[in-house]
Amino acid sequence: MPEETRDTPASGPRATRREWIGLAVIALPCLLYSMDLTVLNLAVPTLTADLRPSAAQLLWIVDIYGFLVAGSLITMGTLGDRIGRRKLLMIGAAVFGLASLLAAFADTAETLIAARALLGVAGATVAPSTLSLIRNMFHDPQQRTFAISVWITGYSVGGAVGPLLGGLMLQHFWWGSVFLLAVPVMVLVLIVAPILLPEYRDPQAGRLDLASAVLSLAAVLAAIYGIKMLAEHGPGWAPLLWILAGLAIGAVFVRRQARLDDPLIDLRLFRSPAFGAALAVNVLGLFAVFGTFLFVAQYLQLVLGLSPLEAGLWTLPSSLAFVAGSMLTPMALRRTRPVVLMAGGLLVAALGFLALTLVDYVSGPALLAGAAVVFATGLSPVFTLTTDLIVGAAPPERAGSAAAISETGAEFGGALGIAVLGCIATALYRGVMMDGVPAGVPPEAAEAARATLGGALGAARDLSGGAGRALAAAARGAFTHAFGLAALVSAAIAVVAAVLAATVLGSRPRQGAEVPATD
Repeated sequence: MPEETRDTPASGPRATRREWIGLAVIALPCLLYSMDLTVLNLAVPTLTADLRPSAAQLLWIVDIYGFLVAGSLITMGTLGDRIGRRKLLMIGAAVFGLASLLAAFADTAETLIAARALLGVAGATVAPSTLSLIRNMFHDPQQRTFAISVWITGYSVGGAVGPLLGGLMLQHFWWGSVFLLAVPVMVLVLIVAPILLPEYRDPQAGRLDLASAVLSLAAVLAAIYGIKMLAEHGPGWAPLLWILAGLAIGAVFVRRQARLDDPLIDLRLFRSPAFGAALAVNVLGLFAVFGTFLFVAQYLQLVLGLSPLEAGLWTLPSSLAFVAGSMLTPMALRRTRPVVLMAGGLLVAALGFLALTLVDYVSGPALLAGAAVVFATGLSPVFTLTTDLIVGAAPPERAGSAAAISETGAEFGGALGIAVLGCIATALYRGVMMDGVPAGVPPEAAEAARATLGGALGAARDLSGGAGRALAAAARGAFTHAFGLAALVSAAIAVVAAVLAATVLGSRPRQGAEVPATD
């Protein structure tokens, strides 16, 4: 297998077959990381019956993984710059495999929470180490774009197949079996990574500042926790105080970075207009899509009455569209500039979000699935190209830090989308239901119906005759109305992101792309 690289006049050295096989290795932990975000959801009922966790413990079992992933990204990205990106990936893979075993055979809720926390810390090594490895393995901008498309596809496939594989495992085995999916994959990564992946580290990296690591973890955890409270309970003092605490700690963190000789993140990255604009466009796109998907799942199951498996199958077309769009982005770059693909893709996504406003509570899932395909197709080149711009704007020795900033921004974008759009839709739903409860519904049932769609459907099932059917229809209509408003906000966000991409990134030169050669 040849080790030499070939230079092209307009780009850096081109990758060889070894780098492309190494990319396949990189995609494996990305797929598992994404699967672990969703695979537990189907196991919650049987897990609850077996371990009997309290309500608070069940929330921590579900949420602790995502919290610690978000809070640890910045530290892990910088740690990879210092100790080596391959070494960090291998440490993360080993810990992820061991933590998966611990979770699979946990016999108490406390043990499962601890295992999920460990999985979160290990999962935080995956994105910055793999993305920074791509930055160092693929110096040719055209080939790097293709490699990032494969990297993003790994996450998309993991998110799509996670619930399906989880359901298959649960059909034949106990709830802990869903965690065992990760073990053979991580063992394979540990075997082949030293053979196929090169090692990269910053030769002049200083010591890791532990105080900065603690501050970054505290800032992200506090802000994400406050945003989650906002999404679940609506506006109030508690979520506001948590978010303000996160912002205050974040301000202390930023001030400390400005004074350190070896900061945890290099603030000079933000001086690049391309870096800042690409990060903002990425966050806005994730804001729109995550907030929308929150309502898509509820619409399919609560409004249309589909089973979880049926709902999952109706979301597959959009997942496949996203995968296809990501993989076709490098070929599209042969004919057009990146800014045209980004701005155009965001406008296409806006049309898809607008199509969601046509969905009503008596229409079938086809219209929704078609609209989701449109916005997924539009957003797929956006996420590929903004990620490419973010890591490409950073010097190679700071690739881990840039990748961590990118992924932390993605976590915040998704969480904010869910919280803000959730609050807007909840307020509209309650406003419509305030006067929309049919006559004859008991006060207790009316109060439950005004709170949430799930409460309304539960109350409707307890009512006999036409009152229950009328209440369910009114609640479904109110929810669909709120869903339409959330989709309209997402469309507006996509247009704002398109304008930002066109104005700030429009001056960047055209970047062609090729299907990678492996010789």
